[in-house]
Amino acid sequence: MRLDKFICHHTGISRVEAKRVLRQGLVTHNDEVIKDPSFKVNDDTNIEFNGRSYGPVKPRYFMLNKLANTLCSTIDEEYPSVLSDMDLPHTKGLHIAGRLDVDTTGLVLITDDGQWSHQITSPKKQCMKRYRVWLAEPLAPDAEERFKEGVQLHSELELTKPALLNRITNTEVQLSISEGKYHQVKRMFGAIDNKVVQLHREKIGDITLDPELGEGEWRALTEQEINSVWQK
Repeated sequence: MRLDKFICHHTGISRVEAKRVLRQGLVTHNDEVIKDPSFKVNDDTNIEFNGRSYGPVKPRYFMLNKLANTLCSTIDEEYPSVLSDMDLPHTKGLHIAGRLDVDTTGLVLITDDGQWSHQITSPKKQCMKRYRVWLAEPLAPDAEERFKEGVQLHSELELTKPALLNRITNTEVQLSISEGKYHQVKRMFGAIDNKVVQLHREKIGDITLDPELGEGEWRALTEQEINSVWQK
């Protein structure tokens, strides 16, 4: 990581301001003044600035129980961002690992580790996501088999990948898919002449939404949860 970015991350000041304090000789590394904004900060770097010592930047990983009518974005737009209620000192580098529609609730993973989130979002990784789905009409008797074989989505040339459908009642199901096409769950049920009225994500890979988290609440991931993504 560049030194100017490192300073921004730890202090919240702008990149322009970080470069200014560097030019003024206010930042040291191992008691040596560093003025170069592009100076590389390593895992063992210790930077001193404004009377404080800052260690290396460590990646951050969180789970959030997403509310309906919030946006999987880092900024507020038509709807508030999911980050709005997260009391974190610096959110600029954070991003969503697997977005949800504005009206969908449940598990959202948030990180500033791009390689980690790639393990979740890359189609090649086929990371499974499990949803709880409530339907407008009773489920067709052959729905499980049709989802297992793959369904034809409107405007798509190929069938969806095999999906696991678990019937709870005729209008409530669990669905596990390994893809992340646009509005995929809603479109899959539309392909079998049904309609999703409520959608909630319960699980991503081996990470399950913490039942202790209320709507809009969040917590840091455990080491086990973080490492589970790399073990796929």
